[in-house]
Amino acid sequence: MNRKITHSSIASNRHDPKRAPAMRAGMKTPPFVKVLSIAMLAVVASLLTGADALAQGFPNRPVRIVSAYPAGISPDIAVRILADRLSKYWNQQVMVEPRPGANGFIAIGAAKNAPPDGYTLLLIGNAHMAINPHLFKSVPYSVDTDLVPVSTIYRAPFFLAVASSGPYRTVADIIAAAKAGADKVTYSTPYVGSPPHLGGGAFAHLTGTRMLAVHYKDGVQVYTSVASGDIGFTIGTIGSLSPLMRGGRLKILAIAARSRFASEPNIPTMEEAGGPADLVVESWIGLVAPRGTPAEVAGRISGDMAKVLGEADVRERMLNDGVVATAMTPAEMAQLIRSDSRFYSDLIKRIGLQAE
Repeated sequence: MNRKITHSSIASNRHDPKRAPAMRAGMKTPPFVKVLSIAMLAVVASLLTGADALAQGFPNRPVRIVSAYPAGISPDIAVRILADRLSKYWNQQVMVEPRPGANGFIAIGAAKNAPPDGYTLLLIGNAHMAINPHLFKSVPYSVDTDLVPVSTIYRAPFFLAVASSGPYRTVADIIAAAKAGADKVTYSTPYVGSPPHLGGGAFAHLTGTRMLAVHYKDGVQVYTSVASGDIGFTIGTIGSLSPLMRGGRLKILAIAARSRFASEPNIPTMEEAGGPADLVVESWIGLVAPRGTPAEVAGRISGDMAKVLGEADVRERMLNDGVVATAMTPAEMAQLIRSDSRFYSDLIKRIGLQAE
């Protein structure tokens, strides 16, 4: 007897847990569904392998590093060491393009709108990524949405230096002069919000004094102004201070850290020199890329940077310049930026600094 299949019987079979699986098992997948599924899998596979292939083939043309720093100072020296070695790793030219000025805004503006393909990178530091957003009422970039962390290059302690023939022979002399008259003591910095700027502000705050910051666009002037006696003191890295130190025009009174530096063991800490123990000034520099740069490409660059920064001669050259070669993964650099941002936000509020 033939059974007539009705709409109601189909519906009842659909909800019958015993009969429905059997019916589904007997049904065949239409050919067009199979073709569509295979096509979708192919697309997903191509997306997954495309980024990896892009990273594997990177770079196939010259790479440009836009730098927020002027030529001749520690960040510039370090990034050129890195660029030279990367060019040999990659068999492609790696060019460094200094675009200093305007608190890094010029360089950041030039790099953040570049194609997000890894061929334009940006050299910046903690001042740009963790300080500026809290110091200025507004900045023309977003740390979170415009830039992708790649890797740090180095971390560096800072030292307090004065003119060799100037009036300050000790850290206590500077503090005494500042207490004797407001704004009498001046200190030089490369730009508003730089580690030397915050370091000098913290120095004044911790000693209960007032000290006047003087900013210079030319990185060399930051140090020659002190050596010539126009400015009272500065806070800088060994690499930046060394040329005038070797010439006998600058002398270092202390390191702004809680322990002495390995390459300069004879320089006392700030506390040992009679200054505030809590005055710690450190900076880092690193490479970031425009937002949208594939994670695989950023990871490839970071990995190759780690190889370069792990080489003994590179580490020695940087240490001789007063900095410690430090490689990070993109995730580690992102975490560093977040933690530094919290630290500097609190510091800026406590010492009452604000950029005009």
